[in-house]
Amino acid sequence: MITNRMLSCLLLLAGRAVAQNPPSPSDQCRQTLETALQDRNPDTRKDAVVALSLTASRQPYLGMLQSALSDKDVEVRVAVVASLSDLDGKETTDALQKALHDDVPEVSFSAAKALWNRQDPAGRAALLAVLSGDTKAASGFLTREKRQALRMMHTPKTMFLFAVRVGAAFAPVPGLGTGVASMQALLSDPAMSGRATAALLLGKDRTPATTDALHNALNAKDWSVRAAAVQSLALRDDPALKPAILPLVQDRSQQVRLRAAAAWLRLDLIPEHPPVKHRPAPRAKPAKT
Repeated sequence: MITNRMLSCLLLLAGRAVAQNPPSPSDQCRQTLETALQDRNPDTRKDAVVALSLTASRQPYLGMLQSALSDKDVEVRVAVVASLSDLDGKETTDALQKALHDDVPEVSFSAAKALWNRQDPAGRAALLAVLSGDTKAASGFLTREKRQALRMMHTPKTMFLFAVRVGAAFAPVPGLGTGVASMQALLSDPAMSGRATAALLLGKDRTPATTDALHNALNAKDWSVRAAAVQSLALRDDPALKPAILPLVQDRSQQVRLRAAAAWLRLDLIPEHPPVKHRPAPRAKPAKT
């Protein structure tokens, strides 16, 4: 029969054994991240998933990121997408494709941008859907307000503002004249829409579907979409686009008018290639008899 005294001795010996064999640094670090991922504060969980981008595409850390795609907080899930986009491998691409079907547009749009950067067809298709107006890139105002009210219960932040433009990075390269200042001005504008961001991201895509979508975007009601479409079409350096851009020099939005004027001048400096004249094929000489 085990007495209380014997039980106390056993517990004391067990405690000493644990003290003599402390957890390894690896176990300590993993426990630190796992604890943070379970924290009530969404900012703490967000910091954890951002830090996990340093672990590279390795298990079990990649699995920890994948599990966080189900976090109830939108900003945490967006941070997961950002971390996944920084990692290589098929598993990370599969996880991004899963995030592409998230119910919240901010998450799916971030996943679309990440997949587009990987030249994944799913990312291109999603961005085209946004540009064409088939899907929303940001939740409605009331939805955001409701989500913010819930989030404020567990975070010390006094203000929460999420913009879909974050993550669309453009690095200026001197001498290329890629209009980076104009891009950055658009991206930093609070009125910048997700559809406009899609127009900028797809600027280098020369496929007919994207070209048609950009032409249609010139008639969008949202000024930021029209401005972004002008920007992307101007950077194609195709003088044949001048007739499409010229009407926007009279646009009601100053942002659009000025960009359209600059775009038209840019294209006007590029010589148009004359149509190639096809020479008739030489007639075959009659065979000698």
